[in-house]
Amino acid sequence: MSDPIVRLAGIKKSYRSGEVLLDVLKGVDLEINRGDFIGIMGPSGSGKSTLLSIIGTLEKPDEGEVFYGDKAITSLDDEALSRLRNRRIGFVFQFHNLLPEFNALENVMLPLLIKGESRSKAGKRVGELLEKLGLSGRSHHYPSELSGGERQRVAVARALINGPDVLLADEPTGNLDRKNADMLMDLLLRLNEEGTTIVLVTHNEQLGKYFKATYHLVDGRLVK
Repeated sequence: MSDPIVRLAGIKKSYRSGEVLLDVLKGVDLEINRGDFIGIMGPSGSGKSTLLSIIGTLEKPDEGEVFYGDKAITSLDDEALSRLRNRRIGFVFQFHNLLPEFNALENVMLPLLIKGESRSKAGKRVGELLEKLGLSGRSHHYPSELSGGERQRVAVARALINGPDVLLADEPTGNLDRKNADMLMDLLLRLNEEGTTIVLVTHNEQLGKYFKATYHLVDGRLVK
């Protein structure tokens, strides 16, 4: 019997463009179990990022339900969803979204400070994680002083620092050259082997070799 961390049931989502209603997701069901490394593929505009945003509670579906464990979360208010995201979900996007005025250590520390952890305790935890990700010598460098691959690894560290149930990655290699993309995917694979649950959306078919399960988003539905 599976015991999903996250479960989607009958997810539908539409957007209006002028007088036209675009049905992006047409009834998506998905179970994300502990230790999964799931790839969701599809061309640009197929709804991959919308689906990931719904999994991550950044958007709400028009129909259907999202469960974290056995709890339905779609009807929670914004404050409750914000707490859930901070404690249970890590995000990595195509663009690293690091704050330019803070160094790598401070960028990764922010989720812990938001949660109320002391700066000294947070700094120790962040230092250990940056060392694990091969960034210990770059902790006091600002984003403008880091390479693209290093910035994305800092973003991964920030996503992991609260020990999330699931790491959600939206085209994380899309802004990297081939060498840095391979290094990032090797890092995600190692993290998955160590127990991190990952859902990654991409249009890059070459990344399929990394996934334990691959789905394609076709006409608003997931096909495994």
